[in-house]
Amino acid sequence: MIQIVSVKFRTAGKHYDFLCDDLSLSIHDQVIVETDRGLSLGTVTTEPRECEPQRAPEKLKNVLRLATADDIAMAAESESKEKEAFDFCLKRIQVRRMEMKLVRAEYLFDSSKIIFYFTADGRVDFRDLVKDLAQQFRTRIEMRQIGVRDEAKITGGIGICGRALCCCSFLINFAPVSVKMAKEQNLALNPSKISGQCGRLLCCLNYEYETYREYRRELPKCGRRVRVGGHEGTVVAQNVLARRVTIRREDNTSVEVPVDQLEVLEKLTEKPSASTKSIAPRPRNRQTGRQTDRGYKQTDQQAPAAHDTEERTSDHPSGQKADLKESLPAARKKSRRRPRRRPANSKPSGDKNG
Repeated sequence: MIQIVSVKFRTAGKHYDFLCDDLSLSIHDQVIVETDRGLSLGTVTTEPRECEPQRAPEKLKNVLRLATADDIAMAAESESKEKEAFDFCLKRIQVRRMEMKLVRAEYLFDSSKIIFYFTADGRVDFRDLVKDLAQQFRTRIEMRQIGVRDEAKITGGIGICGRALCCCSFLINFAPVSVKMAKEQNLALNPSKISGQCGRLLCCLNYEYETYREYRRELPKCGRRVRVGGHEGTVVAQNVLARRVTIRREDNTSVEVPVDQLEVLEKLTEKPSASTKSIAPRPRNRQTGRQTDRGYKQTDQQAPAAHDTEERTSDHPSGQKADLKESLPAARKKSRRRPRRRPANSKPSGDKNG
């Protein structure tokens, strides 16, 4: 068994797993961990847990040690340099007239690399910009393009609800959001009302979506006939969270009642009468034009009467029985077969050789 702990590197940042076999850690401890981009200062978010090596994530890094006062001071010093790096990079972007928006400059824990986050509509050639930055700061430079949601997460701000953005305060991962969620919650489909600071749909639309779906299943749909206190009416509106519906009675008065006091009336379905049942015609042979039973499946509605057999009484006054085939037109009795064509070199069978 191995010991695994989760660590985050910023507020509302993603949680990453690390090995901590020989260390006793607790939540909110600051630790120095090994990452793909070098040493980093992170915060423990979960208690250490045991895990089998086969079920552990691949390529796990190690927690090196608990952060000391010197480590925390070094991280603070690196963070203080980020403002200077951001301003210099922004000036170079304006001088070179590059179509990109700089979001943030981030120093690593040991100042071995500077990461510049930016947004752009397409691909940007920033090779000359990297040369300017490397010449100024004498360290490794990385340019990382991000999306609009990640930009809002890094920048932060206040949402239309008056509180800090969810993505920069507690939301770790971005869940998919669709317009269907706004429709389910009876929200106005106004882009300015259901869009966040990033210009995308609000992440909070996903919070109560399942609750609305569950409560709506218990309510009758609009247009359904119901009975309340011996009076019938039609559902015209729903209050999903209160579990109440508005009913319009036959006297054109409206009343709002709880759903547990309703009696939903069943829909009346009219059954087709026997006279309206249609009988599928039997298929006909293409060559002879006669009706055939091939490929014809007879059902109870299509079953012929007892007298509708191969032989039936004709309309002749004598009352004699006539074959059904004789009632067909004469043109359909016999098939007109074309004579076979003889090859040009062949001779008739009656010819004699001289």
